[in-house]
Amino acid sequence: MNNSAPLKAHLSMFTACAIWGLMSPLGKDAMTHGIDGITMVSFRVMGGALLFWFTSLFFMLRGRRTADIAEVGGQCSTAVPLRDKLLFALAAVFGLVCNQCGFTIGLSLTSPVNASIVTTSLPIFAMILSFLILREPVTWLKFGGVAIGCVGAVTLVLTSVHAADSRVGDIRGDLFVLGAQLSYALFLSLFNKLVRRYDIFTVNRWMFLWATVIIWPFAIWHVAAVDWASVPLRTWLETAYVVFFGTFVGYILIVNAQKVLRPTVVSTYNYVQPAVAVTVSVLTGIGVFKPTQALAVLLVFTGVWMVTKSKSKNDITLARTRTRV
Repeated sequence: MNNSAPLKAHLSMFTACAIWGLMSPLGKDAMTHGIDGITMVSFRVMGGALLFWFTSLFFMLRGRRTADIAEVGGQCSTAVPLRDKLLFALAAVFGLVCNQCGFTIGLSLTSPVNASIVTTSLPIFAMILSFLILREPVTWLKFGGVAIGCVGAVTLVLTSVHAADSRVGDIRGDLFVLGAQLSYALFLSLFNKLVRRYDIFTVNRWMFLWATVIIWPFAIWHVAAVDWASVPLRTWLETAYVVFFGTFVGYILIVNAQKVLRPTVVSTYNYVQPAVAVTVSVLTGIGVFKPTQALAVLLVFTGVWMVTKSKSKNDITLARTRTRV
């Protein structure tokens, strides 16, 4: 691994989460003016599949060498055996179907501020699952950081329960988004080796293809029932942002980062989303920001700093080796 790889991975994660932070208020506005959550999810997975397959075919038709694709997509392997194609189907269930359905439907019910802050629960699930599946150590610093972040998330949910204003949040939507984070944490832990084995476009084209196959048979009647003639141009533009930037660009960046960073670190970057979502939501009037939410943000940002400072299994092993020497 070259010396610039960790820096590029961190920049990729930061950019992806900033894009997703903006996606929350834009997606919420689109689902308030013309389309619903299921339709948005359907567009995301099909749009992602078309974009990733088109990009892959573009490289192939231009005769790009494997090394050239790797330059864009990271560590590269394009030949996918049947076993891994089936594994990508399972990865799509956790990484796309349950994650995107939970988040998008939850966003349609709750406020964009809450939806983005609830995503900060991901490191809690990632830490637990990384310990159980990848045998990543649970240090006191990491445990303390996740516990503080958990208090912040609980504070947010309790604010939603007692809110009379839908712009503050809705407990049903918060729980949908919470389930989405659990699903994605499972994806990070269970399919980490599979993702590292292939280039970015191979990973995403198969995952989005499977997600489209799984979701569209259930969603097609819902999509057909939308009154498309009444959908305003602004909704189309916001949906295009969700599909192209929030899905295509975002997933290129996150898979690139996942090849270098451990799951717990990847998950902690979700804390970038509330900062962007809160700012845009409050400025546009589709969300409000209460003192209790400010406390929640402070707690979860403190938590992510502590988790980021914690040591990975490799760090601990290397330290022990140096001590013995």
